[in-house]
Amino acid sequence: MRKVRLLPLIIATALFMENMDSTVISTSLPMIALDLGTDPIALKLALTSYLVSLAIFIPISGWMADKYGARTIFTAAIGVFMAGSLASAGAHSLEGFVIARFVQGMGGAMMVPVGRLVILRSVPRNEVVQAMALLTIPALIGPVVGPPLGGFITTYFHWRWIFFINIPIGIIGIILGTMFVPNIREEDTPPLDVVGFLLSGSGLALLMLGLASGGRHLIPEEVSLGCVVGGILCVALYVRHAKRTPHPVLRLDLLKVPTFRISIVGGSLFRVGIGAIPFLLPLMLQVGFGLSPVASGSLTFVAAVGALFMKTMAKRILERFGFHRVLTINAFIGAAFVAFNGFFTPSTPHWLIMIILLVGGCFRSLQFTSLNAIAFAEVSKRDMSYATSLSSAAQQVALSMGVAFGAFVVEAVAHMHGRAAIAAEDFGPAFWAVAAVSAVAGFAFARLEPTAGAEMSGHRAVERKPAATGLGDGTTNLGEEVERR
Repeated sequence: MRKVRLLPLIIATALFMENMDSTVISTSLPMIALDLGTDPIALKLALTSYLVSLAIFIPISGWMADKYGARTIFTAAIGVFMAGSLASAGAHSLEGFVIARFVQGMGGAMMVPVGRLVILRSVPRNEVVQAMALLTIPALIGPVVGPPLGGFITTYFHWRWIFFINIPIGIIGIILGTMFVPNIREEDTPPLDVVGFLLSGSGLALLMLGLASGGRHLIPEEVSLGCVVGGILCVALYVRHAKRTPHPVLRLDLLKVPTFRISIVGGSLFRVGIGAIPFLLPLMLQVGFGLSPVASGSLTFVAAVGALFMKTMAKRILERFGFHRVLTINAFIGAAFVAFNGFFTPSTPHWLIMIILLVGGCFRSLQFTSLNAIAFAEVSKRDMSYATSLSSAAQQVALSMGVAFGAFVVEAVAHMHGRAAIAAEDFGPAFWAVAAVSAVAGFAFARLEPTAGAEMSGHRAVERKPAATGLGDGTTNLGEEVERR
């Protein structure tokens, strides 16, 4: 019983640090841009570089833990994240800040997935739900505390201090991890797919760098275009490579599983809109509306409060309506609340902004909770680590594309109006554009079978034959999968 409570709380230090860091920095972006002497919209590179780093290194996190030991990789990852935090605090240029955030992403890509792996392999099966529930707490508290804390530090101290918060938390995590986390490893670990890792990593990095660097913020336009072309080529080569390799770093054949495939496609589309919000909303409130960082953070944190509230109701809603109807209808509702952000003006009452953000946070949380469960409904246990890696990588790519696409629309609208600097009216079309992409997800979810995931949700429980996927026998219930975004 002691292990059930202790291990999740130790792993939670890493999850809390990562979640709070991402929300703190979003609130501080305008002030960081001012201090670095760059356009606020250029800070999209700092967000996308972090997300792309996650997408690149998450797929090999499980292999690293199996090969070198979970405790070794977990504590080392915290150290890398701390090093990236210190480098971010000391950055004096856009280039340096982007590189530092990429290093942070390398640490984040290892410490959270490996931490979850430790829990799943160390805690008795009948106590996994309780352990994962304990782990979920900091994932929900971090986004609540992050925006107002980041705004307070940026307004009354200096933005560089937001990265120093990670240091004491990280030190505690390393000490406790060294003392209590078991160094679990596998003896028959297959060789790392080095070629696949290089192709997939290079493809994702080049593709997202090219998409996010438009606007001549860091590299010339022709170089950005070359990165996009090179990224597409590397991804295409990886797809060909994965079909010929016995142990590819990303198992693309898992997309043959219907529920997993729809969750990846629909979930990626939905996350484009959601990924843009942490970037666009603080910029609109501060650069467009003239609010201080602390005032901005005091408004945006309520979305996380809504997500926390929905956690208490999601299970009952799924039992009543099932995955098919919830995911389909809620995709349109969630997209509508993303679009509502585009109608905010400097004169919009703050109480109305908070209500819309609160309710929108509820619907987004319901969508992600449902997605994180249905994605693994028909995946065999032996394929679970591969499915988790592919799903996590797709999530990070979708979120980074949301940031890049939202920033592109803002810049395009400002250019159409002949302005060199962005203004409040430039953000509306950006929110509407990313919301339209999120709404398309509803059509993908409509392809789900009405009884999809019925055993998991408890909705109209029926006898179903196991999915004939050819990817392994047996299914598993991952209703306890933690919502990361």
